[in-house]
Amino acid sequence: MNNSHSTRFLFGWALIGLLIAGVVIAFSTLDFNVLRPIQKKIIRSHDSYADAVNKAAISVVSINAYHLVKEEKSLLPDNQNSNNNDQPKFKVRPNKGSGVIINSAGYIVTNNHVVGGAQRIEVVLHNGRRLEAQIIGLDPDTDLAVISTQLKQLPAVAIADSNKTRVGDIVLAIGNPFGIGQTVTQGIISATGRDRVGLNTYENFIQTDAAINKGNSGGALINTRGEILGINSAIYSQTGNYLGISFAIPINLVTDVVKQIINNGEVIRGWLGVEGVDLSQQMLERIGLPDIQGVLITDVFDRGPAEMSGLRVGDIITHINTHVIRDTRDVLNAIADGHPGDRIQINGIRERQSFSTQATLEQRPKE
Repeated sequence: MNNSHSTRFLFGWALIGLLIAGVVIAFSTLDFNVLRPIQKKIIRSHDSYADAVNKAAISVVSINAYHLVKEEKSLLPDNQNSNNNDQPKFKVRPNKGSGVIINSAGYIVTNNHVVGGAQRIEVVLHNGRRLEAQIIGLDPDTDLAVISTQLKQLPAVAIADSNKTRVGDIVLAIGNPFGIGQTVTQGIISATGRDRVGLNTYENFIQTDAAINKGNSGGALINTRGEILGINSAIYSQTGNYLGISFAIPINLVTDVVKQIINNGEVIRGWLGVEGVDLSQQMLERIGLPDIQGVLITDVFDRGPAEMSGLRVGDIITHINTHVIRDTRDVLNAIADGHPGDRIQINGIRERQSFSTQATLEQRPKE
């Protein structure tokens, strides 16, 4: 009787053991058959970006911009110099950079600091063909320029929406560093909306750790689908060498500037007609306001948009449309989003009370 009971007991445990083993085997089989293909897929999707590069690279050009620069005076004694020693001497200095074919009409966008002031511009296409180029227009405030060649049917780059970029996205920089030829580097987006860098009047950079060196300026920053996100513009460095911080101008801003240059020969920006200063903690304490952010208006131009809207000296601007105003650069960027004739909403503080008004932007006067 006891033996029978023991047998049933052992048999029960054996059955439980087999069931547990079956569950383990089933889970092992599930892990082996289901999870492994997913892992393969992830590895394969990040294995190469050649398709993206091939798609965009044909739209990236090398640029040789030749500038006339004044030679330094010779240190030789006067009797060893020519008779024209007092006359200034000039030499041609090549400035190497990159550019991107931005539309089907063959217009090429690059940086103002690459071609601005150049006596002659040469474009080298992806296939090695060399073409003379002319400046269509410059925008020093964003460090952008548009040039064109006589050849109009050129392969235009595919354009992404730079507003949808996210920190951590993989990006590729294509350009002509040091004039050695087209080169591709890889990185991620380190930050978006980067301003207060001190490079341009209007700043809204994409920051990346993709290597950008001398000669890359004006080249393309693309996503893994081969679409352009920005124009490579500058690096942050105290030595002139790449340190892992590079900046690109977002393509949404670029296309707006390019469109205006092609249509008008220049960029026409809105103007509010005020001058102001950043609020310091000392100012806030003196006027008895809480610790707020904004810009204190110090001058209002006669018959300008600000005066017509009722803005006064001493007002503090805290918001323009949806832009939070922290300093004078924020005011510049907010106004730059508009065009002459646009109505903007202004919120602020006057005599410790909140107020709001609307202004109609006018064309920014020539400096």
